[in-house]
Amino acid sequence: MSQIKTEILQANERYVADFGDKGSLALPPARRFAVLTCMDARLDPAKFAGLSEGDAHVIRNAGGRASDDAIRSLVISHKLLGTIEWFVVHHTDCGMALFDQETMGSLVEKSLHTAELTESGWRNRTEEGGSPEGRFVHWLTFRDEASSVVEDVRRIRNHPLVPGDIPIHGFVYDVRTGRLIEVPEATAEGRPR
Repeated sequence: MSQIKTEILQANERYVADFGDKGSLALPPARRFAVLTCMDARLDPAKFAGLSEGDAHVIRNAGGRASDDAIRSLVISHKLLGTIEWFVVHHTDCGMALFDQETMGSLVEKSLHTAELTESGWRNRTEEGGSPEGRFVHWLTFRDEASSVVEDVRRIRNHPLVPGDIPIHGFVYDVRTGRLIEVPEATAEGRPR
């Protein structure tokens, strides 16, 4: 068994010991909101938004982007589980701003192994076992986190499966301070119609 797997299972045993009555939490989120944010390990939505188990839906992906799958999750969150307010939270120092569509497509075309960031940019450590399929993935990279929040809130607001009465707020999380900084243009885009 790997060391990581062992650590996770040990942590789970400690969690189970203190699980208490969490097994009786209701399926719908108690606070009736959802957060779309990045998978970055420095972000802890439970802490930055004051959440406990059962409070809210948290949807995470690379960059916290409004991908088709993220929108699918938000629509299910509202339609079947009753959320009435959504938050899009990107963050400073996001890895998604460190490459572009062409770079990622080229890297995975030549190798599926972990790449490294050098002074001259991303490079593969080995050139074996890649796939051209990476050229067909929309990697949803960006250069400016505030602009990407506006873009994502706009995309969600204008999606035909998103009801017009759901407020959608846009924020950037500062990884250096832990502060949520509202992006006024994004929140304006996300106003109920």
